[in-house]
Amino acid sequence: MKIKNTFGHEGALWLTNLQELLESVLHKWQMTMIGPVKNLSYNYVAKVADSNGKPYILKIGVLRNEFENELQTLQAYAGKGCAALIKQDAANRAMLLEHVIPGKMLSEIEDETVVMEHYLNVWKEIRRPLEENGTPAIAEWFQGLKKYLRNFPNGDGPISNKSIDLAEESFDYVMDTSVGGELLHGDLHHENILFSKEKGWLAIDPKGVIGDRYFDLVSFLINQLHSKAYPKEILKLRVDIICEQLKLDRNRLLKAAIAMGTLSACWSIEGNDSNWENTYRCVGWFADFLQE
Repeated sequence: MKIKNTFGHEGALWLTNLQELLESVLHKWQMTMIGPVKNLSYNYVAKVADSNGKPYILKIGVLRNEFENELQTLQAYAGKGCAALIKQDAANRAMLLEHVIPGKMLSEIEDETVVMEHYLNVWKEIRRPLEENGTPAIAEWFQGLKKYLRNFPNGDGPISNKSIDLAEESFDYVMDTSVGGELLHGDLHHENILFSKEKGWLAIDPKGVIGDRYFDLVSFLINQLHSKAYPKEILKLRVDIICEQLKLDRNRLLKAAIAMGTLSACWSIEGNDSNWENTYRCVGWFADFLQE
């Protein structure tokens, strides 16, 4: 249902052809199906094994542009700081990826300072310079704010027009003060960082976008927060540690977070995801921190 709601006719057609597509890719790469991973979302992801029993991850995407963005990003990472790309089949939007074992998620660690340490190590490991390879600019993502306004032309949306204006102003500030763009993961949060016994903590599932590095910190900041006893205090701790450890400008980070947090909330509203309220609550806290 999520695929159909998000991608419409194209998603429905992809679901109809998925079994045939899956069998074709397994045959081509001589892989045996073990089974789909838990919590599938916008792609089909499964555990597979080769003829020697070595495990891999098979991923099949819905949209060609998103597949190509992820593919280019994985190629740029080249297995350093991120699960490695083994093979790809562009025609079928399929990837064979390194299986991160045991695959413990960063979200399974409770000590916030330990989580921060591992996160920052991965974040630093996957920094890559700007490459002219067709990867979209983050400004394209931020067209989502204008789309939100078109969806609520009377200003009656759950997020006020004034708040959208603040997000756009914050985005413009970060862009105007940027020293240049680089390749961003685009979705580097707790569930997209897994532990490998052989290689340590690794990123998975990059979106691939070009932009200021400050934007690549926001997915983590607003994630795994609202189940905690004092979420605002934890968020402030994350901001403080990130700025201290990475020697970042706190105001720039908070403005990037206001912009990106608002955009994420707009995306959630568009996808009928009730979690938008928690995301947007963080935006208010970022604004509070700016006033301190």
